[in-house]
This record gives sequence, structure tokens and C-alpha cells, in this order.
Amino acid sequence: NRMSRRGWLMFLAMGVLWGIPYLFIKIAVRELSSADVVFARTFVGALLLLPVAWRRGALRPVVRQWRWVLIFATAEMAIPWLLIADAERRLPSALVGMLISLVPIFATIFMWLFLDRSVPHRERIVGLLVGLLGVGLLLGLDALSRPMPLAKVVEILFVAFLYAVAPILADRKLSGVPAVGVIAVSLAIVATGYLPFAVWTLPTAWPSAAALASLAVLAVLCTSLAFVIFFALIAEVGPLRAGVVTFVNPAVAVFLGITVLSEQLTWGTVVGFPMVLLGSWLATRSVPGLPAPSPDIAAMEGKTLPHG
Repeated sequence: NRMSRRGWLMFLAMGVLWGIPYLFIKIAVRELSSADVVFARTFVGALLLLPVAWRRGALRPVVRQWRWVLIFATAEMAIPWLLIADAERRLPSALVGMLISLVPIFATIFMWLFLDRSVPHRERIVGLLVGLLGVGLLLGLDALSRPMPLAKVVEILFVAFLYAVAPILADRKLSGVPAVGVIAVSLAIVATGYLPFAVWTLPTAWPSAAALASLAVLAVLCTSLAFVIFFALIAEVGPLRAGVVTFVNPAVAVFLGITVLSEQLTWGTVVGFPMVLLGSWLATRSVPGLPAPSPDIAAMEGKTLPHG
């Protein structure tokens, strides 16, 4: 079935809203600690989404599954958002966005190794190999043109792994729990956990307007509004089509990094990044006669969170 005009508009909105966090994180961490960035984003996001979840009656089911919600919040927000903020102090935002695009490949590997031990279709195996080769070229060619802090790269690769695994666990353990409730409570949990660290690392000088605006965009647009639109997108076009937005986000991050932040366009980006996207598409596309793991396991009815 053809996607409606409303569906296309929401799809394009999601591609932007989940592609711009890397730009604004890069701006915010110039003046604020990583803990302050994570706290501001999750605190404001929780304030905006908890009333929505309350009105929809989505909080009580979440409370009954608080242990798995805590694990999910840790793996999808608390650790990744801190590591992304920390890595962007040294890495270009475009590179971070490109490495995050490995999520579908990590998800496919994790599903194959631990949940579905059947032999993958050869097309998916080719996709995994192409994607991993693309990462090698991306990092290898980039290292020839600029310093490549390996520890920060490892941080982002770990984030991509967590982004792949956390939604799978949520699908297995939080099935039937309203996604908006899971997300709202997760934001509240992470904000509460980061509060003392955010207070401890408050800057001595008042942040600039650019830094404050970046926090506002991250919390209001990239988190709260993005979730509302994403749920509507799933209802409009289904979870499989909605998950394809995963492939749009990194391209937006690369474009903004180069055009707004004047980050360098390297041969690694030109050669390796398209291979990563192609590999992710091959590894997750539908194969006749086989179940299709959708990009970023988006078939979990919206439990996937913004990558950035």
C-alpha cells in the first residue's frame, strides 16, 4: 500500500528530529558536562511526557514491570546518552551519527546469536559483511585525515550495541506495556539518577544562549515531540515502515555536521558510510519465506528510542 501524504510528512519529520540530536549535543557539551546534558534532556522530556502517559492510563502497567523498565532505561538512555555526549567532545558529530547507523547490524547479529539460531539467509550474511567492511573503511580512511581517538570510537560502538539490544529486551519483557508509559517513566528514572551528578557538575558561568537552546531542542523536539510523532507514524504506516526512518537519521547528522559545524568531509564518509547503510538494509530487509527483522527492530510497536 502507498504511504499517505500524512504518513510521508511524519516520516520526514522523524528523519529530521532523530537526525539533529548529534548537532545539538555537540553544541551543548562545549559548555556543559555530559551529565548536565543528559539530565536536562530527560528531566524536561519526563515533565512533558508523564502527563500524556497519565491521561492514556499508561503508567500503572509500567509500575508493575518496574525492574525491566529500569533495565531498559539504563540500556537505552542512561548509558548511551552519557557516552554520546562524552564522545562528541572529541569526535565529529557526523562520525558519531554514522557509527550509530550500525544499530540494525548489531541487532541482526544479536538476534542470530542468542534468540534465533537458524542459519541466516545468504543475503543477510552479505549485508552484515558489507556493513562491517563499510565501518572498517569509514574509520580507516578517516584516520588518515584526522586524529581518531579509539576510546571514543569504542564508546559509540558500545552505544550502537545497547541501542540494538535494549529494544529487543523490551519486546521480550515489556510486551503489552504501553510504549508511551515505558518511555515517560524511563525518562523520569534517568533524570532522577542523574540529578546529583548534574548538580555537582553545574558550570560556574551561566551557559550561552546557544547551549540553552540546544538543550531545549534536545528535550522538547528530539525527545518529547519526536515520541508523539513516532507513535502516530506507527499507527499510520505500521512499525516496519516506521522503522525505515533509522536509515534517514545518520544522513541528516552527516549533512548538518558538514554544513553547520564545518566538519570535514572525508573519503571515509564518501566510501564507507554508503556501505554501512547498504549493509544494514540488506541485513534487515524482507527475504521471501523468512521473517524480516525490521530496521532497529522497529516492529516493537514504538519501543525504539531516538538514536542520539
